[in-house]
Amino acid sequence: MYKYLIISLISLISSRAISQYSSEGDLISRFRPGFMWFNTGVRPAETEKVRKYDRLIFDLTYNTLSGYLKPFKNNWNSIGFNTNIIFEIPITKGNTVSFGTGFTHSLFRVQHNNVFSVDSTNMFMTYQLKDSTSNFDRNYLGGNSFSVPLEFRFRTKGWKHFKVHIGGKIGYQWNLFSKTISTGENGKIQHKSYDFPDVNRLIYSAHLRIGIRNWALYGSYNINALFSNRLSTPLNLFQVGLSISLY
Repeated sequence: MYKYLIISLISLISSRAISQYSSEGDLISRFRPGFMWFNTGVRPAETEKVRKYDRLIFDLTYNTLSGYLKPFKNNWNSIGFNTNIIFEIPITKGNTVSFGTGFTHSLFRVQHNNVFSVDSTNMFMTYQLKDSTSNFDRNYLGGNSFSVPLEFRFRTKGWKHFKVHIGGKIGYQWNLFSKTISTGENGKIQHKSYDFPDVNRLIYSAHLRIGIRNWALYGSYNINALFSNRLSTPLNLFQVGLSISLY
């Protein structure tokens, strides 16, 4: 179900993006990005009004862990999804430089073949490689977070602009969970646990988007580790993927 939802979203976005106007002589197509091209409010936008971009952005990401492990070693289907609602504040007259802030919800999942162990006495986590005694088929680490993005935006003039977003996010790690799938006598067995004693609730990260018009390549790195105890295995979330701006 999760995969079908992502495929359907990508198909919808692609069809909407392809169907946009492309005539540079048309004020409507030049000034209204995304599938909400004509939605400017109750009244039509004035021609001389400063145009704002990238206010609703979705990031589809591949997630990996760095720190203790080398990145990009986990399974390919470690997928994440970010929803960004951004208020843009133009800095220059033509809005070639602006500042953005707003709200972000992030959902990430990392499939790995290793084991989390809890030391309930000293309240820390260890992340160990799977061995012959480990009895599971797949193991996932996932979580939800809410944060406030802060970013500077640079773009060239025109509706077919090249853009760069540089910034970061500060927020709250709502939950962190481990999901294990194993095979038993009666079929597949799933076990989900939120038993992480030292989750780092405060999160802060740096991110970058580079792209053209509605599309951009995206990268994000959590500067602080997932776990707060200094005895815990250091693990930092690293994301790379594709961003689409719909408004």
